[in-house]
Amino acid sequence: MGENEHISVKLSRDEALVLFDWLARFNKSNSSNLTDQAEQRVLWDIESSLESVLVQVFSEDYSSLLDEARSRLQYPAP
Repeated sequence: MGENEHISVKLSRDEALVLFDWLARFNKSNSSNLTDQAEQRVLWDIESSLESVLVQVFSEDYSSLLDEARSRLQYPAP
């Protein structure tokens, strides 16, 4: 595999929305858990890619859409 070849990861809309929200919060926190600047770059790039395809991010009811997505993704109570 060449160094610049792309790979694809399939996510449901709910998964993408929850992942986007987590990435946005993580990236804003400037976490010092990263060991290399390249790790931060990858996280920023993934956040940006998700933001470009998730219309929910710009919705006035983003918080409730996120809560609904989280709820659908949670394991049912035993």
